[in-house]
Amino acid sequence: MWSHQHWQDSVYGRETKQADRLARYADIFNTVEGNTSFYATPSQQTVLNWHSATPENFRFTFKLPQTITHQKQLLLCGQELNDFFRVMTPLIEKTGVWKIQLPAHFGPEQLPVLKQFLAQVPQGLNYGVEVRHPAFFAKGEAERALNRLLIDKKVNRIIMDSRPLFALPPSNAAIIDAHKKKPRVPVHAIATANNPVVRFIGQPDDAVAQLAQQGVSALPKDNDAFFDNWLAQLPLWLAEGREPYLFIHTPDNEAAPELAIRLYQKLREQIAAHIDLPKLSLLEKKPEETSTQMGLSW
Repeated sequence: MWSHQHWQDSVYGRETKQADRLARYADIFNTVEGNTSFYATPSQQTVLNWHSATPENFRFTFKLPQTITHQKQLLLCGQELNDFFRVMTPLIEKTGVWKIQLPAHFGPEQLPVLKQFLAQVPQGLNYGVEVRHPAFFAKGEAERALNRLLIDKKVNRIIMDSRPLFALPPSNAAIIDAHKKKPRVPVHAIATANNPVVRFIGQPDDAVAQLAQQGVSALPKDNDAFFDNWLAQLPLWLAEGREPYLFIHTPDNEAAPELAIRLYQKLREQIAAHIDLPKLSLLEKKPEETSTQMGLSW
């Protein structure tokens, strides 16, 4: 997302109008996970507004509509597919990955359907597939078949890392809701194409500290500890010439921007001797103002 009421003070500044939030977001970050397209195809004017609000090097990632992926489960959806991409045409050059998020019941027996669908979508674009069926995480023939298909089609496998979220007890409404909605699947960090996509479902930054104050003795690891594995994996992908996409979520997303910047800085420091990533300024709030002072975008 790029529009969150809590970010009005922490990211955008009170003087920023709601219609200008995307442009402000694009001053800080260089990609966003556009989730709204999953629920409804935006209007043509909205697509044009998104295009004009972002610089040429900004990259969206849009989910295909749920009518295609969940209701029709990739079958007999040619008209819906054509209608969606017709509306989204102005943003094709600014979209890094088109995401195909499949329901948890989409299993190994439906891989031929996925194969046929990948031949049906507009060619020459970059796609990512997110699966949630347990068989695709069991390291057996079903997962190998999925990975072979994605490698053959040069389609990215979207990786969900929900370990930080599920390390927390269901201690507040946001965490309880996230436990219900987010999949609890193993992390298989495989790159099947040039743009591995990682969705890191982090904790609220103060979650572990709050548990300590409550007298919880067996405290879970915090976000930084869970990110350590990615500090090893992401540099390997970069060294191979791949361009990974990393998206940071939290149960309420209130401090997700700050967490994203901190984890990015840890990555930058980790690989500074080998790869020079752009430097970012911290989100800082001066006493006399509420606007965010930022440096380069990602």
